[in-house]
Amino acid sequence: MTIRVLAAGDHFVQNRLLIDALRREVPGEVDFRELTLPWPVEPFGRVGEVDEASDVEDALIEALRGVEVCVTQMAPLTKRVLDASPDLRLFCVSRGGPVNANLEAAAQAGVAVTYAPGRNAVATAEHTLAMLLAATRRIPQTHADLAGGVWRGDYYTYDNVGPELEGSTAGLIGYGAIGSRVARMLAGFGAEVLVHDPYVDVPGKVKLPELLERSRFVSLHARATPETTGMIGAAEIAAMPRGSVLVNCARGALLDYDALCDALESGHLFGAAMDVFPEEPIPPGSRLLAAPNLVMTPHLAGASKETAMKAASIVAADVARYVRGEPLAHVATP
Repeated sequence: MTIRVLAAGDHFVQNRLLIDALRREVPGEVDFRELTLPWPVEPFGRVGEVDEASDVEDALIEALRGVEVCVTQMAPLTKRVLDASPDLRLFCVSRGGPVNANLEAAAQAGVAVTYAPGRNAVATAEHTLAMLLAATRRIPQTHADLAGGVWRGDYYTYDNVGPELEGSTAGLIGYGAIGSRVARMLAGFGAEVLVHDPYVDVPGKVKLPELLERSRFVSLHARATPETTGMIGAAEIAAMPRGSVLVNCARGALLDYDALCDALESGHLFGAAMDVFPEEPIPPGSRLLAAPNLVMTPHLAGASKETAMKAASIVAADVARYVRGEPLAHVATP
């Protein structure tokens, strides 16, 4: 029996990666359709009732006609799309969380939604460490000065140099697939690692106030939930030792960015490194654009060739389970 599959890839998790993975994994005949979404050339946003999606509802509805399975990263699975796609039975999201899918409406429509946990854990952990080092060693600032023809010896003065990782204490807020990898990397540098995560029991686990008070480096790795939203604000940053470094490659909702700017401007924080923001893209006039000693990247911590290939392989494996009538490994719908 032939199964009709829509590969709705983008310019990162490309259709060729999705289709190659499906051909390796899925038994039997597959009739492929393709739709290329504009992300990341065009930013994602809210579409209907779902978040972090490409605004392609009309094109998606047309492409899903007669389709039983859709594999994608950024396609919006809204109630409108579900109502217009009666043949759809499986919607595979090749990212760590299916925020671009209306799970309640999908369950009511009999559509299973899967996701790809851990696909970008290695890339994000490596990027986190790179950002921490870049902020601590002033790498972007010194490079910009040299590129502009300025040799600044004052970066070597005692007050302008940062701390070393070896012998320092680093605190990780969240100890999932990414946080645990960052912990191993930091330990390799000789840092003492503290962890705050209510869902794990590991050596170095402490309550949040103790982690903040003891850590010269703090990195955020929690998911954005009602409980974690705004968990690091002015009081929490003030509790960190003066001259600390704060890193966020997780979610913008975890952090009060005005409090971050205040701490950088006052010198309480030696530096900070951010890959995620409260509003993306960062709007013109944002305080972040003028904050001192802040390293920023445009939400690309998880970007690596391996991340895209892992994402395609994870969702293809669940499509294969669906075709064989086996339980799905990473199902998000109730």
